[in-house]
Amino acid sequence: MSDPIDDLSALRIERAPLEPARRGWGKWVLVLLLLAAAGGGARWWTTRVVPVEVEVAPVRQRAAGTQASVLNASGYVTARRRATVSSKVTGKVVEVNVEEGMAVREGQVLARLDDSTMRAALALSRAQLEAARRAVPEAEVRLDEARLVQARRERLAKDGLVTAAEIDTANAEVNALVARVASLREQIAVAEQQVAVQQTAMDDMVIRAPFSGVAISKDAQPGEMVSPVSAGGGFTRTGICTIVDMRSLEVEVDVNESYIGRVSDGQPVTAVLDAYPDFQIPARVITTVPTADRQKATVLVRIGFNQLDPRILPDMGVKVTFLREAADAAAPEARPVALVPKGAVRSEGGASYAFVVTGDTVERRAITTAGTDGDRLEVTAGLSSSDRVVVSPPAGLAAGTPIVIKQ
Repeated sequence: MSDPIDDLSALRIERAPLEPARRGWGKWVLVLLLLAAAGGGARWWTTRVVPVEVEVAPVRQRAAGTQASVLNASGYVTARRRATVSSKVTGKVVEVNVEEGMAVREGQVLARLDDSTMRAALALSRAQLEAARRAVPEAEVRLDEARLVQARRERLAKDGLVTAAEIDTANAEVNALVARVASLREQIAVAEQQVAVQQTAMDDMVIRAPFSGVAISKDAQPGEMVSPVSAGGGFTRTGICTIVDMRSLEVEVDVNESYIGRVSDGQPVTAVLDAYPDFQIPARVITTVPTADRQKATVLVRIGFNQLDPRILPDMGVKVTFLREAADAAAPEARPVALVPKGAVRSEGGASYAFVVTGDTVERRAITTAGTDGDRLEVTAGLSSSDRVVVSPPAGLAAGTPIVIKQ
């Protein structure tokens, strides 16, 4: 019987050894392929176009007939009539009739102070006045009696029945009583003035609104002490409430002194509240305060609203745009005007152009510019409101250059 191991060995296929020359040729082919791939990659890397990162801005549009701006500034809404209402005397608050946001009328009672002492003093003054008045009739009766005695003695003196000394005594008594009556009448006038003083002190215990407006703060409560001056540390209030006359609201802005020449009295202004960025408020320049701030190099400008609105509140932040004077502006444009940032416009050979974004590339477009509108230029031809332009285009930017918009 045959051996199984020998039978399996008989099934093995003998392979001829590879020729050495054939193995070396395959290595060189692989090296050549790698070199060709590396050369093609380097050629692509050196010839590819790298996108340029740019900043773009949309083309804005100014409505037809709207005046151009000459200056932008920011400030705050202020009230020309604003008062913290206090008392004339130091006293304890017993009643407060005002709350924040309440509309008050001129003369309306805002608070009352404890008037018990003043009331007693007024009662005493009135009693003294009444006593002075009651003393006058008695003196007048005595004066009438003295005049009768004087007349009687004068008749008796003609008959020689009284002496001259008795006549002099009668005359002196009449004169004394006349002076007494005059003195009592003066005392009545003094007592009346004293009553008036005490009545004024009583009226001072009632605190009234000095003008019509809106209460924006409530500074005292019943039981607290209030004083017109700071006294008693933190336990004494110096005011009852603060009232603002909403009809006196205006805007105060600080304008750099380098640009104050662009501002004039009566100049039209557009104001936009920070709280309502879409709410444009027509206004006008009231006056330029004739002094400059040395530290900030600014000049204060007062601006009045053409029409007030309930949304305008004191101390609100506001941005204002000073518009071109009507006399300086030509006839209002019959069509809208495109506005672009000044940095987006370039000039070459006396012609102006801008780079407009078209997809992933830019297009160089010739434009026609006019005047300025704040920090923007007016473009009368070459752009539409749907275009976007490159702001401060980098050197070497050309038409067709791929771009990446800076975020």
